[in-house]
Amino acid sequence: MKILFQKEVVTEIVDRINKLTPETQRVWGTMRVDQMLAHCTVGMQTATGEKFLQSNIFLRMIGSLLKSQTTNDKPFRRSSPTHPGFIIGNTESFEKEKLTLLSLIQKFHAGGEAKCTTNPNAFFGKLNPIQWSSQMYKHLDHHLRQFGV
Repeated sequence: MKILFQKEVVTEIVDRINKLTPETQRVWGTMRVDQMLAHCTVGMQTATGEKFLQSNIFLRMIGSLLKSQTTNDKPFRRSSPTHPGFIIGNTESFEKEKLTLLSLIQKFHAGGEAKCTTNPNAFFGKLNPIQWSSQMYKHLDHHLRQFGV
């Protein structure tokens, strides 16, 4: 299981993000590359506790059934449900979105388990730091695969 508390995993993710360009096209879905970076930033902000997203009963019910997927090695499937707080319209420039995401990944990694949020995940509910770290890796991996890197 890959988690963002592992240096080699962070290196892998950062290398993959650095392969993206403003012209990188998606393999599936509807987001542009800059929107994907901003979308992933929201995820990292929830993991660091900078952002808290409320949830509704429907998302929590689905999430509770799928919570075990936060710590297995199986990648997220395409077109998974998205919390409305993760839907991005307008973005900053590609470079700004990229730098913001990279900074948050490093902040999460450097903070380790002690600095991981204790807030519940809007979809999966209460997660421990290892579950948060695994879920953040899987979310980033999902969207980097979406853009072919």
